[in-house]
Amino acid sequence: MHQDTVWKEAIITYFPHFLSFFFPDIASHIDFNKKFHFLDKELQKISKNSKIGKRLADLLVKVSLKNGSKQFILIHTEIQTHFKKDFPKRMFIYNYRILDKYDTDVISLAIIINPTKSDAINIYHKKFEGFELKFQFPIALISDFKDKWHLLEKSNNPFAIIVMTHIKDWETKKDLNQRLLSKISLVKKLYSKGFSKNDIFLLYKFIDYLIDLPDNLNKDFHQEIIRYEEEKKMPFITTAEKIGIEKGLQQGLKQGREEGIRQGLLKAIELGLELK
Repeated sequence: MHQDTVWKEAIITYFPHFLSFFFPDIASHIDFNKKFHFLDKELQKISKNSKIGKRLADLLVKVSLKNGSKQFILIHTEIQTHFKKDFPKRMFIYNYRILDKYDTDVISLAIIINPTKSDAINIYHKKFEGFELKFQFPIALISDFKDKWHLLEKSNNPFAIIVMTHIKDWETKKDLNQRLLSKISLVKKLYSKGFSKNDIFLLYKFIDYLIDLPDNLNKDFHQEIIRYEEEKKMPFITTAEKIGIEKGLQQGLKQGREEGIRQGLLKAIELGLELK
């Protein structure tokens, strides 16, 4: 699993929450009572053979407006790890390519993940004599939420947890013990906020992936979460166990390609039980 995968999965699962959290003014105009459609395949065709650089994740969503002024509009979202100088130009290129294909309003949005200057440019501007082109798009910086921790803790929006995870990832890079405590605290918040079992599993995966730990501390982390889940009397298999088994299967199957499928599956079970 990679960061683009967990981000994309989160946005697809919680799209209304995503817009409401990062772009509330835009979200207020969207009719989420009507179906919205992700156009991933179409966006891939538009970006095929593109030379405008790699993004962490990108999505194109077809939505309806509350006022019914249009049959639908398109929301184009780019998730970037770092801000780069050519990013506004890239956003403009994708916006006009989508507009050219669908001939409808296209709203382009951007999220910048890693710490960056708060004055990251969100305008692509060209001017010469009588010619002028100005393209401006909303941009959200995860780093801007660092001073709003108390608001994040109060929020029940799944993306509050995602933003908190990124912030703790930055803050604890050089302090592994604090990193362990932060990771445990974030996972426990999933239960205190009353998320469903499916939500807990998805957000747990996000936290577990992003805040990586060395093997010895990771074992301590899983043991503490399993203990906490059992204390809370979680039904069926616990989230920590389920993810542990998934990791075991992935490692076991990888070895299985070299040692044989049977041995790989046995190793998968062994690794899963070891995490338990």
